[in-house]
Order: sequence, then structure tokens, then C-alpha cells
Amino acid sequence: QVQLVESGGGLVQAGGSLRLSCAASARAFNSVALGWFRQAPGKDREFVASINWSGKLTSYADSVKGRFTISRDNAKNEADLQMNSLKPEDTAVYYCAAKQTYSFSSFATTATKYDYWGQGTQVTVSS
Repeated sequence: QVQLVESGGGLVQAGGSLRLSCAASARAFNSVALGWFRQAPGKDREFVASINWSGKLTSYADSVKGRFTISRDNAKNEADLQMNSLKPEDTAVYYCAAKQTYSFSSFATTATKYDYWGQGTQVTVSS
């Protein structure tokens, strides 16, 4: 069982930065792959970024490449999403997701493949 709690959302002007954190309660956090997804009003949940159990493999949506960075600290049971150069279209509820696995590429960008989800944190970017 993995419980996830996101934090760090808020209101920021376009061009600004936010850092989201995902705190996990898991006995074997270092065997968990993590992903960030987002959902804007009236839209489907979409992939943002993901990271494998060791932190050595990452994947990003084209829309956030070069602006967002995903990282993890297995000693702290935490994963972060650093978001820079934010745009109004980044406005959404951001969710942290986890899957207990050592694999990665076969599922990393697919929301339905993840087993555990946090409650989400709102990010609003004003123009």
C-alpha cells in the first residue's frame, strides 16, 4: 500500500515557478515508480512527467520539456516537480501517482497503469 500527499500548489504569474512535492508512505519507496499528471477543467487527465525507482530514468510530456524537472529522494520518501517558465495553459490540478515496480518504459506515461494516487494540488497560472 502506498499513500501519496501532494503539496506546493498555488497561484503564480506567467513566467514564474513552483515546486510541487509528493510525500509517500511506503515501506519500499525505492521500488516505486512515480508520475505526475494534471487535469484541467473539462479536460482529460494528462501525463506530465515520470521517474523510475532509482531516479536514473525520466520521461516528460512534450509540452513541459525544458521547463519542468522531476526528481526524487528515496531517503526522504519524496518526489518533486520543479516547474519553471509557467504558462496559463499549465493551470490544472496536479496529481502524484505511484506504481510498485522496477520497470518503467512500458507504462511511465499512462495514467491507467498507476496503482496509487494522491488527492491533487491546484496550480493556477495567471496571464
